[in-house]
Amino acid sequence: MWPLAVLPHPSLSKQGVELTKPISLVYIIDDIFDVHGTLDELNLFTEVVNRWEYAVEPLPDYMKTCFNALNGITNEISSKVYKDYGWNPIDSLRKSWAILCNAFLVEARCFSVGHVPKTDEYLKNRIISSGVHVVLVHMFFLLGHYITKRNVDIVDDFPGIISFVATILRLWADLGSTKDEIQDGHDGSYLDCYMKENPGTSIENARCHVMHSISETWKLLNRQCLPPKPFSSCFTKACLNVARMVPLMYSYDGNQCLPSLEEHMKSLV
Repeated sequence: MWPLAVLPHPSLSKQGVELTKPISLVYIIDDIFDVHGTLDELNLFTEVVNRWEYAVEPLPDYMKTCFNALNGITNEISSKVYKDYGWNPIDSLRKSWAILCNAFLVEARCFSVGHVPKTDEYLKNRIISSGVHVVLVHMFFLLGHYITKRNVDIVDDFPGIISFVATILRLWADLGSTKDEIQDGHDGSYLDCYMKENPGTSIENARCHVMHSISETWKLLNRQCLPPKPFSSCFTKACLNVARMVPLMYSYDGNQCLPSLEEHMKSLV
């Protein structure tokens, strides 16, 4: 659903298909860190991704499978981008995955010692672990617009057009009273951090604070779309589409369902 909403034009269907691959891997790796891996295994996996070495023998089999898929998809997308646009993005793509895994590992370590971070600390790491940066870095290269050394450096460094989208996604996701899946993971919540940091605050006031933060972040994101801007209108619009899609993807009802999303999905059939 994400690629259809983010890149809706038929001329971008090929890029949309490719974008499903990093999106799927973000969900898979998130589950590894949140549900399946022990802290020792997660440390090993993060080291492998940071070094991007093919010696994965110390990893358990399911992590080996995941890294092999990650490596294969990264190489495949890099080859296609190089063939289509003459730029090999493999260093940027590998770096984005390493940054993501580092953020996941920070969360795992916090949970292992029962650490509840301050809201600023929480949000700084969670906008990275949202996976938005990874996905939009891939999208930037798949679109192939304005690929220059300067713009690649900007994209690698988590610019506002990406970080504000990630902030909106993170805050909206934490507003939900239920998860998008039944699991034994321990994600934590911005609301939990805010209420601990502000004793006596009600859940209603905390939610109002989050909604205000989302509104203010939208203002910052909109400013990123005004000229002069380094990125193409196509990339900018796609980033906005991610943020626009977020409420639809995280507006749960009391039955852990997404009725609005279900209606939209039916309209596509």
